[in-house]
Amino acid sequence: MNRRVEITLACGQFAPRFGEIGFNLEQIRRMVEATDADLFIFPELCTSGYEFQDRKEAFDLALDLDRGKELSWLSGLAGDTGTHLVLGFPERAGDKVFNAALLVEPSGKAHFYRKIHLFDREKELFDTGDMPFAVIDTAGGRIGVMICFDWIFPEAARTLALGGAQVIAHPSNLVLQYCQKAMFARSVENGVFTATCNRVGAESRAGRTLTFTGASQILSNRGATLAQASSDGEEVIHALITPSDADNKMITGRNHLVEDRREEWYA
Repeated sequence: MNRRVEITLACGQFAPRFGEIGFNLEQIRRMVEATDADLFIFPELCTSGYEFQDRKEAFDLALDLDRGKELSWLSGLAGDTGTHLVLGFPERAGDKVFNAALLVEPSGKAHFYRKIHLFDREKELFDTGDMPFAVIDTAGGRIGVMICFDWIFPEAARTLALGGAQVIAHPSNLVLQYCQKAMFARSVENGVFTATCNRVGAESRAGRTLTFTGASQILSNRGATLAQASSDGEEVIHALITPSDADNKMITGRNHLVEDRREEWYA
């Protein structure tokens, strides 16, 4: 999508209840129906919760999108509200389980990404993502998806930007303090809009307590903060953006973010 179209981009920050898939989907529905948004992003693993005891528990709470009813339900929600939905979930595929994200268009067409950079105990719970970073050309702009810890590897956002992404949707369950600041660099160095949708609350399971940092944010293609949530509240943030603004990669009259790269020196 290259034409100048303004869209409303929203993030739904909430505290999923561990193991209560129906409740968590209902939270998503309530937020979507209460907000007129073209693109709505939710946290990582927001259908299940995050802190699994073991791989079996992750597998048991995973969604099988080939045979499950959840994809049909989410497609219906996207269609009824005219919203592009992005959300994280555990995906069951055969005997594998992935930390995955879904992008579903109002038409019902669905796209998937499986997390490539697994964080901490995720390496014990999930299979490593087996598909490349992809950019989806939608009526709401060209959208790339990465998940949580992907942020710390600049190659993830750069790959999406080189693939034509105008907006990077970033479902997250952040517990470290760095990401929100670092995403300023990801937006500026790639000239793209970024939307990090984090969760709030805490989970005490598997012998430890994790407290999530909230502070979901939407940044412009020049790094300006367009909207930011609190560190501990359930809330929706939103901003009006023009995705095609991200097609302008000029920094000065003589400097272009992509064309000025000197790849021969980067090996």
